[in-house]
This record gives sequence, C-alpha cells and structure tokens, in this order.
Amino acid sequence: MKAAARLILIGVGIAVYLGLAVLGWGGFAAFFSHPALIALTVATFAISGVAFFAGGNISSGAREDRSNRWVLTAFGVIGLLNAYVPAYTDRKEFWTIDGDAVRWLGVVLYAAGGALRIWPVFVLGNRFSGLVAIQPGHTLVTSGIYRVVRHPSYLGLLINSLGWSPAFRSSVWRVVHSTPNPAAPRTYPGRGKIAARNVRSRV
Repeated sequence: MKAAARLILIGVGIAVYLGLAVLGWGGFAAFFSHPALIALTVATFAISGVAFFAGGNISSGAREDRSNRWVLTAFGVIGLLNAYVPAYTDRKEFWTIDGDAVRWLGVVLYAAGGALRIWPVFVLGNRFSGLVAIQPGHTLVTSGIYRVVRHPSYLGLLINSLGWSPAFRSSVWRVVHSTPNPAAPRTYPGRGKIAARNVRSRV
C-alpha cells in the first residue's frame, strides 16, 4: 500500500474511532476533561503514527482464504460499536465500574495491545496482510515474537480492544469480548506444506 493511501486510511480510522467516542461522551469538553481519556487519545495517535512506518498491506497476495473475508465486516461493525458504546455508558453511568484506577488500567492495556498488534507488522513487513493470505516471498516465521505467540497480531488486537472499554469504566467489554476471535484461523492456505518444508530443512 502506498504511503499516501496508508496515511489517509489511518487518518480516517482515527477520526471515526475517536469521533464516535467523543460523540458518545457528549462532546469534546466532556471527553477531554478526564486525564485518562486524554492519555487514551495520545496512545491512539502514537500507535497510529508507529503503524504508518510498520509496513504491511491489504493484499490477497499469491493465495488467499477468501472464505474468511466476512470477518472484515464483522470486525468493522464491532469496532464501531466498541468505539461508541463504552463512552456512552460511561456518560450515562450504566454498567460502569467505579474508580479512575479502572480507566488507567484500560489505557495501559490499550497501549500494550496496540504495541503487540504492530510488532508482527514490523517483523513481516510487506508480507503482513490484513487478509488471510500467503504473500509473495512468504516463509513461516517461528523466531522472535512468533516463538512465544502463534498469532501475536490477533492477541494484540484483542488486548487493545479489551483495554478500550475499561478506559471508560465500562463492563460491556465482558459481553462483547466473551466470544472467541473468528479471525484467528487454525490454519491458512499452504501452512501445512510450508511447515513441513521448514521441518525438513532443519533435519
């Protein structure tokens, strides 16, 4: 993806996500009256700024599991709800948890999850795709973060989204994130062949 297109995509994403949160909280003055929410905003810009330099793409590459594309729509809907609903329930004092400690815990989880989400993109570069697809020059990576976590990007996304809700003292996240992540496939096209080839190369 070209730099200009990536910058536009990131900018629109920030505007929509933070815009919905501000709308849910009732306006800019109310939203930015909380230090934790200011920190959440700073973390969002920081994560997005780093993501711009991480690389990656949204390409079907050499081979794609197209049956998994429905997840993009599902994640889009869940993302929009996750942006607005916790902020709204915080303002309405509905299903909230008392204490600013919860807000700051959410900010920490949000930032940590965002960092973990981006880490694999730096590792894979343009081989990283938002789609479940084998990219040109693809090899199975089993070192670094991939030695510890099989799907670090999905785990980072989960932690990142889990942190967003507590930042608004919302307990809605318990319901939203209680279902398994459908985007973390047990396999992907060609994984078995690549793994077997790597095993043979080590023998």
